[in-house]
Amino acid sequence: MGQAGTLILIMAAAVLAPLLAHFVGRRVRIPVVIFEIVLGILIGPDVLGWAHGGEIIDVLSDLGLSMLIFLAGYEIQFAAIRGDTLRRSVWAWVISLALGLGVALALTGLDPSRAVIIGTALTSTALGTVLPILRDSGDLEGRFGTVMMAFGAVGEFGPIIAMAVLLSGRKPGAATVVLAIFAAVTAAAVFLALRPRRPWFSQVIRSTLHTSAQFAVRFVMLLLVAMLALSQELGLDVLLGAFAAGLLTRLVLQGSAPESSEEILTRVEAVGFGFLVPLFFIVTGIEFDLASLLDGGRALVLLPVFLVLFVVVRGLPTYVLAPRDLSPLSRRALTIYSSTCLPLVVAITAIGLDEGVVRKSEAAALVGAAMISVLVFPLLALRLRARERHIKPRMPQAPETEAW
Repeated sequence: MGQAGTLILIMAAAVLAPLLAHFVGRRVRIPVVIFEIVLGILIGPDVLGWAHGGEIIDVLSDLGLSMLIFLAGYEIQFAAIRGDTLRRSVWAWVISLALGLGVALALTGLDPSRAVIIGTALTSTALGTVLPILRDSGDLEGRFGTVMMAFGAVGEFGPIIAMAVLLSGRKPGAATVVLAIFAAVTAAAVFLALRPRRPWFSQVIRSTLHTSAQFAVRFVMLLLVAMLALSQELGLDVLLGAFAAGLLTRLVLQGSAPESSEEILTRVEAVGFGFLVPLFFIVTGIEFDLASLLDGGRALVLLPVFLVLFVVVRGLPTYVLAPRDLSPLSRRALTIYSSTCLPLVVAITAIGLDEGVVRKSEAAALVGAAMISVLVFPLLALRLRARERHIKPRMPQAPETEAW
């Protein structure tokens, strides 16, 4: 089937996924992303063989991943997560990186190149994937949502920085210089974004918000494309540009049109979650190397190992360093959410495969474990949060402190 037919199948799967999530949700709540990935595997070459990748499909999928990271960057509110919460989240990720690299060195027989790929992948958190789940469940609001945003943001931004330094093909010193240049440009953009906007800017946003001109949405897309282009020109991963674009967009909109920012975001999300993001997840399923797992051997053995390592490497430091004002159930839910990963695992393993560093069996096991984490971990976390909401009314005087 050609790329046009594949794109039709992908969009049909994108429409079917929320329907399945709705009907199955009457019995058990399953994130829609799970159905998107599974449907991708089903129509992909390893099962029905109806859909295949191609240049156009790959470009749209890359845009979907960029939009996912962009929306995750937009959600970050540094005013809310700064201070002790931010410090704890940064230290938790640094410990995860050291632990992940150490474990990966042991798994790869002290092969530093493979260890960097695997170790970095083990430290990621799929904040962009978890955000819709948190928003739909109401957990994005309140103290738990603030802490989850901090740990999730660092768990998504940290691996992107590590990729820029360790996986860029440059020496660490040169990569750090290039990263500093990108940071300086981004800081200058932040400075400009924080400056008071001219009255005409806000007026144009308001006057075109309900017309075909859509100035605000076009301006947001310009920021996204500009930051993607900047990161690409500097030889950095485009996901770094997407994340920075999300941060910048929030600053610009909150500063120039705070009363319209939520409506503008809704329109951008419609483009993202209505088209590009589900396309990325479905293509992830289509391109997943299911044959490597079904053949057994090393890949099948590594899959549960990596799934456990996601919790040990990423989750354990999160649990230990979680703010003490969270209840035990909330800390466990935070740990499980933080261990959920997929987009960056796909991106990191793709780099490893392109450079011939990581083996196909290892990449398949990593991506397979990441997909299972998206399937299982949010469900467990949702149940823990539901238990806490059920318990709280019965124990109104119980302090929200860690007892052990």
